[in-house]
Amino acid sequence: MKIILLGAPGAGKGTQAEKMSEKLNIPAISTGFIIRQAIADKTEIGIMAKEYIDKGLLLPDEVVIKLLLERLEKDDCKNGYILDGFPRTIAQAEALVTNNIFIDKVVDIELADERIVERLSGRRECSECGKTYHVAYHKPSVDGKCDACGAPLKRRKDDEPETIKNRLAVYHKQTEPLKEYYIKKGLLVAVDSQEEVAKTTDKVFEAMGVKL
Repeated sequence: MKIILLGAPGAGKGTQAEKMSEKLNIPAISTGFIIRQAIADKTEIGIMAKEYIDKGLLLPDEVVIKLLLERLEKDDCKNGYILDGFPRTIAQAEALVTNNIFIDKVVDIELADERIVERLSGRRECSECGKTYHVAYHKPSVDGKCDACGAPLKRRKDDEPETIKNRLAVYHKQTEPLKEYYIKKGLLVAVDSQEEVAKTTDKVFEAMGVKL
């Protein structure tokens, strides 16, 4: 089964990709990870990608698509895969069709913007070991201090409320139109993100009509 996961940043899409991968025994493929791996391996396309990133530029669609196609040729993708982070635009979705990649189901993980801002802005990260907490849902034993190493907790720059709102604005403009695109193709199912990851996963499989 070939699946695309859609969802705004902070809706829990990445976590669901991992859970679905475990349940279905197919790889969850993150374009962000592919790009970082290609750069680390210093492949030809990775070197090209690094040049764009070092200049603060977004990678052109053709570069991202080439990286993705290379990943999909690997043996672990023979029985299907979950795409997390691709496509982000209608043009990228159409590129899949152009390259004879046909998706079985598109799952949109939905969560209201105000809840996303609350969820992300409340995250705190240890300044030393990187362990993560949340001011409402996963508090440390001692306020502002890491349980594991005692170092101070901090809010990451990309978790600042204004930064989150900017990311959401980009999502609504560039990626949200994909929902209508896939509705017209009869492929999209929508699921509300739950506080408990397992409950969201159950709802995803129920919406997809998959019994495990």
